Amino acid sequence: MLKLGFVSAILADFGFKDVIDFAAQNEFKCVEMMCWPGNSGDARRYAGVTHIDVENMDVAYIQKYMGDRNVSISGLGYYPNPLDADPKKSEFYIEHIKKIIRACNKLGVPVMNTFIGRNQVLNMQDNLDLFKKLWKPIIETAEQEGIKIGIENCPMFFTNDEWPGGKNLAISPAVWDRMFEIFPTPLFGLNYDPSHMIFQMMDEIKPIYQYKDRLHHVHIKDVKVYKEKLDKVGILANPLEYHSPKLPGLGDVNWRAFFAALTDVRYRGPVVIEVEDKAYEGSPEDVMAAIRTSRNYVKQFLD
Repeated sequence: MLKLGFVSAILADFGFKDVIDFAAQNEFKCVEMMCWPGNSGDARRYAGVTHIDVENMDVAYIQKYMGDRNVSISGLGYYPNPLDADPKKSEFYIEHIKKIIRACNKLGVPVMNTFIGRNQVLNMQDNLDLFKKLWKPIIETAEQEGIKIGIENCPMFFTNDEWPGGKNLAISPAVWDRMFEIFPTPLFGLNYDPSHMIFQMMDEIKPIYQYKDRLHHVHIKDVKVYKEKLDKVGILANPLEYHSPKLPGLGDVNWRAFFAALTDVRYRGPVVIEVEDKAYEGSPEDVMAAIRTSRNYVKQFLD
């Protein structure tokens, strides 16, 4: 059935072995392992984390260590902006995504998770044209390696430097339809996170039915929309002015309907907890407690 895991970015100060040991000791079946390059220089929250260095990895060691602890890798993750307005940055991000796709093949990992990216100052159509051009070599690499790509549906519009358009194009079903028209290969799909639909005032359940054949990976994260704040600033404000990421069960996602939908469409992949709740960032103990608390809530829907 569903394989419960967590995103390794939350354990940024842990090494590879510590992450896997924590997973094994706390009843997790898989981990989405972060693979940022060592020289990424990305200081964004939960970015720049490297638990597998795809340019210097010992495949046999990784597979044995995880196999001995009965923990698998749900996907390799790296979330930059491949459509960055700076051509040098864009090229760097794209090349590293391709390296991770090849690493997935070597490790026997089925999916590589990332963002489409976005040029913040271009309109939607111009961004789609840019996407068609820049993503062609990424899709070709995925097809050559036989690896799925899971695009997270996060707008990446949270801080002032991400204004006005955010840094990820794949924000809505309307955009996903265009993405899949441009690159129809079934290897190209979603790393679906319901929380990003909530603060955009969209239904978080319908996409599971509508894109059941494109669900390559699933993130489990909640958000709380504060209506009194929204009434004051409006939907055109920076989204963090009216909402906050929360642990599963502490926000507005309808988790019962969510897991009912996953089982309805016979999804059999990973469901991976992603913790970005600032209430649980005070200490390493808080972080670990957040992961375990999320596990305890989600397990009511699992076998």
